[in-house]
Amino acid sequence: MSLRRWVQLCQLKALGLIADLHCQGAYVLVKSVKFQGFNCTKPVIRYDEDFFYVEKDVEVIEDMKGVLTTEFTLKRHLMKALLGLEVRVVK
Repeated sequence: MSLRRWVQLCQLKALGLIADLHCQGAYVLVKSVKFQGFNCTKPVIRYDEDFFYVEKDVEVIEDMKGVLTTEFTLKRHLMKALLGLEVRVVK
């Protein structure tokens, strides 16, 4: 998460251009599972957002990325495919 971006978003909220601003929310993409023959349960797979806000009546999930990793690309795909939510990437 970028402090600079957080300050920008707080300014936009103060101007009334965005609403419902918060940071670091989580979305469950895949529930936890237990495989036969193993003692432990594998944890949930989740996507952790950097920022969430509403802009012009549209919910925006925003993630700051310098590099688009394979893990992020997969989780972004799952967010859209499973939950119908699009993640906006800001570099």
